[in-house]
Amino acid sequence: MKPTFPLATSSWDQAEYDALSRVIESDQFSMGPEVRAFEDQFARQFGSKYAVMTNSGSSANLLIMAALRYTKNDKINIPEGAEIIVPAVSWSTTYYPLQQYGLKLKFVDIDLNTLNYDLTALSQAVTEQTRAIMVVNLLGNPNDFDVINNIIDGREIVMVEDNCESMGATFNGREAGTFGIAGSFSGFFSHHISTMEGGICVTDDEELYHVMLSIRAHGWTRNLPKFNKVTGEKSDDPFEESFRFVLPGYNLRPLEMSGALGREQLKKLPSLIKGRRKNGKLVQQKLGDHPRFMIQQEIGNSSWFGFSLVLRDPATGSRQQLVKELVDAGFEVRPIVTGNFAKNEVMKYFDYTVHAELKNSDYIDTHGLFIGNHHYAIETAVDALAAL
Repeated sequence: MKPTFPLATSSWDQAEYDALSRVIESDQFSMGPEVRAFEDQFARQFGSKYAVMTNSGSSANLLIMAALRYTKNDKINIPEGAEIIVPAVSWSTTYYPLQQYGLKLKFVDIDLNTLNYDLTALSQAVTEQTRAIMVVNLLGNPNDFDVINNIIDGREIVMVEDNCESMGATFNGREAGTFGIAGSFSGFFSHHISTMEGGICVTDDEELYHVMLSIRAHGWTRNLPKFNKVTGEKSDDPFEESFRFVLPGYNLRPLEMSGALGREQLKKLPSLIKGRRKNGKLVQQKLGDHPRFMIQQEIGNSSWFGFSLVLRDPATGSRQQLVKELVDAGFEVRPIVTGNFAKNEVMKYFDYTVHAELKNSDYIDTHGLFIGNHHYAIETAVDALAAL
């Protein structure tokens, strides 16, 4: 039976269907001018110099890590075996590209209230061996970048952001996803905008941008500008440059339909975020002191991907019981992302360490869940939650 309060719903209207029709009429389905226009629009809207669209947010993370490996920038030193700090709670494809590029992950606990880094634990986890920090903005909530920047200030540490769940979140007036050397976003159906499938990388570093353009499409030169920071200068002979491979690449290209959809969705993004924030205020007002569960504490301005519910005292009732009550009330529910990812069986393939304890990550792994948020009003859902 279809839930009364689903995790995600469509924000498309006739504008998106017209965009799809425009692509169909053009007979250009593989990556082309619609994608390029979306990238330009995205970079302008988020205050970044460059944007590269991919076929998913997961691919965006992969593309960023690949670019960091093959950059010539001597200020970026993340060789195989280098230590990268990660939060213990995130989506699986935050971690997989790091493992695939041979990095040693150091898992750090989260804060039980914000669900982002425990900043004290993060500060203690950073050592002379640390070469990078992956910052994940969870469920729409930006991290405290003032504190994080103070932690890494003066160190040879690169900050990367996984912002796939937090498009539209801001901290001190700046868009989440733009604080690091590069950041990733997602346009998957359940996220803040929907391009069917789709992801975006942003960076202000021109060389990383050029490296990503090449690696996104087979590692060839075809999509590079004539003067670029990968090969220097390209030949004017399109035949010569058509199958010239210079970097170990992938095929992470998006479709023209995704680019066209993204252009329309970006126009709506301010109003979509406004609706989600209005719902967030209502949840804070009505559920902030709920006797059974805690809600996420906002940092900066959250874009409220969804609403986490973490049991205050498991002795008064289990998560299993809460899940049943929520489902019976019409809610679609999920764990808080992957819970403590370090507990997953897949970790046998990773080179990793754990800093201190992951007690908060373990707690939400066992006693937390989340429900969906939307761009439209959800007073009925919030009232139903308040009554539990």
